[in-house]
Amino acid sequence: MEHEQKSGGLLRLLRLLWLLPHSWAVLEASPQAWWDESQNHTFRHTLFCQDGFPNIGLSETYDEDALFSFDFSQNTRVPRLPEFAEWAQEQGDASAIAFDKGFCDMLMQNVSPRLEGQIPVSRGLPSAEVFTLKPLEFGKPNTLVCFISNLFPPTLTVTWQHHFVPVEGASPTSVSAIDGLTFQAFSYLNFTPEPFDLYSCTVTHEIDRYTAIAYWVPQNALPSDLLENVLCGVAFGLGVLGLVVGIVFFIRSQRPCSGD
Repeated sequence: MEHEQKSGGLLRLLRLLWLLPHSWAVLEASPQAWWDESQNHTFRHTLFCQDGFPNIGLSETYDEDALFSFDFSQNTRVPRLPEFAEWAQEQGDASAIAFDKGFCDMLMQNVSPRLEGQIPVSRGLPSAEVFTLKPLEFGKPNTLVCFISNLFPPTLTVTWQHHFVPVEGASPTSVSAIDGLTFQAFSYLNFTPEPFDLYSCTVTHEIDRYTAIAYWVPQNALPSDLLENVLCGVAFGLGVLGLVVGIVFFIRSQRPCSGD
């Protein structure tokens, strides 16, 4: 009887996952492109639970691009971009997600302790890189992005520093699953770049305390408005000077030569 109940629970889980409603949208495409066999797309709905922070998480990606995460404290989807906010309000699969969470809690409480030390533990050493969200222009607001890859399991903390001084105000770190059952994460920091900036993003893998650090310094900056105005003024001045010199030479060339 107990075996039948467990089997029934697994079947219900599979059924709910299979019937998970599509609460997202994609750009419209022509019928020919939609049915073209070369157009392969993947939507991934990944729920994970673990000993660590976050102890439970849900990410949804489309072709490896994060769309939503899930805030289990509020039971709501969190959009990766503001444009996805309207879609995140869809709650048609709330009961299925609640069932997944209960199933995950049951595994962590009843199954995981019995398998402790009996199953090899996988580890991924995370790597980090930092870049700007928009083209770099000194004096104009921008956003630094810390991209973390090769993350497994997805338990980490991210901190920022400016000239080796801790910086507050970074966005919550978003974690998403990618192909191969590994994870990637993003952390964002709003800032206004200056010529001699030095920022660092420190990623600590909580499971083994492994640390990866990525640094950012300004490179290939676009001219600021002030520099553009100065350069335009210098160019205009040189142009006027060249015009005056040309007129002087022209006038002197028109004067008759003396007998001497």
